[in-house]
Amino acid sequence: MKKIVVIALLFLIFFPPHVFAESDYVLPYPSSMPGNKLYLVEQLKDKFMQYWYFGNFGQCVYNLGQADKYLVEAKTLFEYKQYLLANQALQKSDYYFQRAPFFLENARKENKNISVQKTVFHDAARKHIEVLQKAESELPENFIWTPEKSSPTALHIKQIISKSIKIRTQGL
Repeated sequence: MKKIVVIALLFLIFFPPHVFAESDYVLPYPSSMPGNKLYLVEQLKDKFMQYWYFGNFGQCVYNLGQADKYLVEAKTLFEYKQYLLANQALQKSDYYFQRAPFFLENARKENKNISVQKTVFHDAARKHIEVLQKAESELPENFIWTPEKSSPTALHIKQIISKSIKIRTQGL
């Protein structure tokens, strides 16, 4: 038995398993989520930080970071079946993701080298698509959200995610 364990360990040391992913881009860890007492503070901080990042490259980094943050928030909320909040977070992610290329284009018009930032943007788009496609395969097609004292809202989850994937595909 000991020989098998030693051989297996040596095999793993000399031939480590490979994990294949479409993108090496790393998404952030989820920050405070809706319902948390600090969520509003986080939202205010994000609005303030928008003015901290100046210039086209800075604004591209800010918008891409916000798109990442809200994508992770949406993914987490989808996992907890909070579909309405997840939809709102995904819409915010889409908004910020669509803004990032605008600032890259402005930098290009100013004759700045945007090759590194463009590569990061494409890696981010591929990672976003990867996360969205995984979520799309695991979520229901439609969901009726029924709040306690309001009328129900029909959420077409797969349609919403497909729209988000299309937005990110246009960035490639």
